[in-house]
Amino acid sequence: MAGRIPDSFIDDLLARVDIVDVIQERIPLKKAGREYSARCPFHDERSPSFTVSPNKQFYHCFGCGAHGSAIKFLMDYDRIEFPDAIEELAGRVGLKVPYEGGRQAAPVQADTADLYTVLDQAARYFQHALNDSPTARAYFDGRGLDPATQNAFGLGYAPDTYEGLRNALGNTPQRIALLEKAGMLIRGERGSPYDRFRDRVMFPIQDRRGRVIAFGGRVLEKSDGPKYLNSPETPLFHKGRELFGLWQVRQSQQKISRILVVEGYMDVIALHQHGLPQAVATLGTATTREHAEILFRNCADVYFCFDGDRAGRQAAWRAVESVLPRMRDGRQAHFLFLPDGEDPDSLVRQEGHSGFEQRLLAATSLSEFFFAHQEAGTDLRTADGRARLAERCKELIAGIPEGAFRDRMQEILTDKTAIRWSLAASLSPQMREGVEEMLEERVAQLRGPVAPTASPAPLTRNAATAGDGQRSVVRQAVALLLQNPSFAENFQPPYTFVALRKPGIALLVELLGVCRARPNANSATLLEHYRDREEAAALRKLAVLDLHGDAKTMRQEFTDSLRRLELQTMQQRIDDLVVRQGEASLDDAEKAELRSLLLAKRG
Repeated sequence: MAGRIPDSFIDDLLARVDIVDVIQERIPLKKAGREYSARCPFHDERSPSFTVSPNKQFYHCFGCGAHGSAIKFLMDYDRIEFPDAIEELAGRVGLKVPYEGGRQAAPVQADTADLYTVLDQAARYFQHALNDSPTARAYFDGRGLDPATQNAFGLGYAPDTYEGLRNALGNTPQRIALLEKAGMLIRGERGSPYDRFRDRVMFPIQDRRGRVIAFGGRVLEKSDGPKYLNSPETPLFHKGRELFGLWQVRQSQQKISRILVVEGYMDVIALHQHGLPQAVATLGTATTREHAEILFRNCADVYFCFDGDRAGRQAAWRAVESVLPRMRDGRQAHFLFLPDGEDPDSLVRQEGHSGFEQRLLAATSLSEFFFAHQEAGTDLRTADGRARLAERCKELIAGIPEGAFRDRMQEILTDKTAIRWSLAASLSPQMREGVEEMLEERVAQLRGPVAPTASPAPLTRNAATAGDGQRSVVRQAVALLLQNPSFAENFQPPYTFVALRKPGIALLVELLGVCRARPNANSATLLEHYRDREEAAALRKLAVLDLHGDAKTMRQEFTDSLRRLELQTMQQRIDDLVVRQGEASLDDAEKAELRSLLLAKRG
């Protein structure tokens, strides 16, 4: 696999690409002063609240909060992965993406391209073979699939021969090696390669860019082999990260209102044909955390469809465990349990679109299923039973991202158990120690003057977003620098205010360093740099903060902000020395320092 893309290349790429051009190719933009506006492509709205800033090179929606650089826009709008977005933007400006790992990167990329090519050829081979097989065509016809649906999913047939695909795609040692690497050939006991898929109807598995990366095959008649056979893991195919049908879901609608997760290829295809083009399937594996992230990246509402028996409910619980750590605010998960002996394919054919929709409306919510599963076998009428339920649930709930959903889950647990447990109890010792320090500081603030602490206060997201009518100096400085990275060029380290015990100081100092190290940086570049950091959400809010004044005025305001921070640092040191003087006598050096600071302050 390709290595990491250097930050310097991403900076250069974002400096060359114009985000207005990228977005305007996909949605119509209108000039609105120095910026552009449009109706947001990520949520329904009547009046435009989506803005694109050519100066800052990022977009922001004041309605739903969507925001980011050109990279993020492509990831969300085209629903592609980060490396794919980089590749697409690089192609626009004639750049080749360098992957860390040096000379090894080029052969890997060339080999990967060959794998995509040979798998595409295999898909075409199976599609042609379907046309020549009355038995295979009869199978799909018997399942009620029309020609348009068969074409949309690229369905095919693997002939009942050991060398059909191998002979069709090439018998040279290089081609055989490539087909083996793609999972299409397998070696027998005598060491000879032969076709992996034989006498099976074939379902191509496509990645999020529509490229064939693997296959699933179903036997036409009972045999000694498995009913369904999937490609093995290959450099292109990792079953825990892929979803069958996701490419078709993306192609069928611009805005995906929901996604239905089912268990079989035919379930997906039948739902699409009956007017429910939101179905995907895992590939012979339980729902993984990677699956959960991909699902929610494409849509905020996910429905899991499982059999109603014990095995189906156990599979649903594994999905719950994967989904919970991804349940940020706005996301919802539901569970539809099917009648015995039925699957989505049979149900939608019997009940039609409207009947299946009614079942979805009655689906069980994640919270309801979570507690029903955890309460099984527990007597909540006893104190021991309630304590056991609390113990079972608290770590899982603690793993949910902060927000309204986690708060609601904690409330439900409290109501059920009458045991008020602290989230801090589930934290690691290091995290618990940090929480306790912050509580001690707050108590000290409430009691009176703050005693000096040994080190600067830790950075928090609140530091960058808190506002009580008057913007904090640190927040103002960070916002000005984020929107005008060139302001950093006039300020060289060391910075005296680094010792100031205020939230956000560490971020400001780091941001100054990043801006000085990247003289061509813009707002989008900086947001991309912090994309996976805890501070990212707060910085995105500051990036769209309305700062008044021209460039000269804002530069002076930034200079004044840093000067005020230096004065606050001076006052902090004076306070520290005064406190020390009250507790114990100062030495000569400290007395001299205190006199000097007091004189400097008066002057």
